[in-house]
Amino acid sequence: MKSQRGQALVETALILPILLILLFGLTDLGRVFHAYLTLDHAGREAARVAAVGADDGKINEKIELATSSLNQDKLKKDIDPKPKANRTSGKDVTITLKYSIDLLTPFISYMTGPIELENKTVMRVE
Repeated sequence: MKSQRGQALVETALILPILLILLFGLTDLGRVFHAYLTLDHAGREAARVAAVGADDGKINEKIELATSSLNQDKLKKDIDPKPKANRTSGKDVTITLKYSIDLLTPFISYMTGPIELENKTVMRVE
């Protein structure tokens, strides 16, 4: 019988790219899920602060604290209605957070580009 070392090398060369794509894909899935949960938490925290009558500076500070694990340059925040005077009791305040996350998986990132996450939280002003 001849040696089968060449066969094992070919099988490894065929399977390794698939395993690497799966590994990077799982890593990307974890990163996207983490960013999604972070935005959801930050939106709820900021909406709660806005609902009890805080000004825009306190709301932005709460968002920054809750999203400290994310890249702040890619985070877009919107508070509606904008000035505190327009947030009267019984009306809704809406916090919208948008975040762009770049994927690590080589082939998928070239095809899809960055993933845009958006979280919108609405609470009634007290």
